[in-house]
Amino acid sequence: MIENNIVKINAAPNNRPLSYKKLNKQIHNMINFKHKKILLDDVCGQRFIAASLQGNLEIEINGLPGNDLGIFLDGPKIVINGNCEDQAGNTMNDGEIIVHGEGGDVIGLSARGGKIYIKKDVGYRVGIHIKEYENKFPVIVIGGTTKDFLGEYMAGGLIIVLGLKFLPDGKIIENPHTICGDELGTGIHRGKIILRTEEDLEDKLGIGAKVDKMTSETEKEIRPYIEEFCQTFEIPLEMLFEKPFKVIKPISKRPFGGNYIGTII
Repeated sequence: MIENNIVKINAAPNNRPLSYKKLNKQIHNMINFKHKKILLDDVCGQRFIAASLQGNLEIEINGLPGNDLGIFLDGPKIVINGNCEDQAGNTMNDGEIIVHGEGGDVIGLSARGGKIYIKKDVGYRVGIHIKEYENKFPVIVIGGTTKDFLGEYMAGGLIIVLGLKFLPDGKIIENPHTICGDELGTGIHRGKIILRTEEDLEDKLGIGAKVDKMTSETEKEIRPYIEEFCQTFEIPLEMLFEKPFKVIKPISKRPFGGNYIGTII
C-alpha cells in the first residue's frame, strides 16, 4: 500500500509473521520500483531486515526487529519506533540507525562507518571491534546506560554514553544505575569512549584502557553528535552539560603485544 509517497508493508498479515526472507524480498521489490521511503508495520522479530541495502533510502519500523538489523548497511536510514534486538548495525559501512527505545547486545559489531543512535539503555559488548579507516568513522551514541565490555577491542571511531533515564510521562532524569558495566574498553587500541558521569571508572576498566580528561578538542569533536542526538530525541541540550564527561582511551596501540611473539627467529 502507498500513502503520502510512503510504501507500507505489513510484516505480519492476518497476524501471521512473514519469514525474514519474504519480508526482505518485499522490501527489495519496493526498492526496485524506485520507492525511497518504506514503512514496516507489525514487525515481530524478523532478522536481517535491510541487510546490505545501499543508497538514499529510509525505512521506518513499527514493532520489534530481530537480530542483525541493518547488517552491512551502506547508506540508508533506519528508524525504529521502539526497541531492537541484538547486533543492530553489524559490519555497517555507512548510513544511520535510530532507535527510539532500547538496544540489545553487541550493537554495532565491527561497524566501520555510519551512526547508531539509541535513545535508552543497551546490553553487553556494544561497539565491539568498531573500526575507522581513512574517511570511514563509526559513531554510537547511547542515551541511557550500558552493560559489560563496552567498546571491547575498539579499533577506532567514537562511542558516547549519556546516562539518562526516560520516564513514561516524558520526563528525563539522571539514570540511578551505574553508567556502564565492567571490563570497559577491554583491548581498545584506537578511538574514544566518552561517558557522561561523575563515577570513578578506574575499577571498571578492562585491559588496555585508561581514563583521560576531556579536552576542548574532544568536546568540539563530540558536540555535533550530541546536538544531533538531542534534536532527534527531543532532549534539552543544556542538561547534558550539568555533569562532566570522562574519556576512555587506549594505553597502547598493541595492548596484547606482550602476549605474542615479538620477533621472528
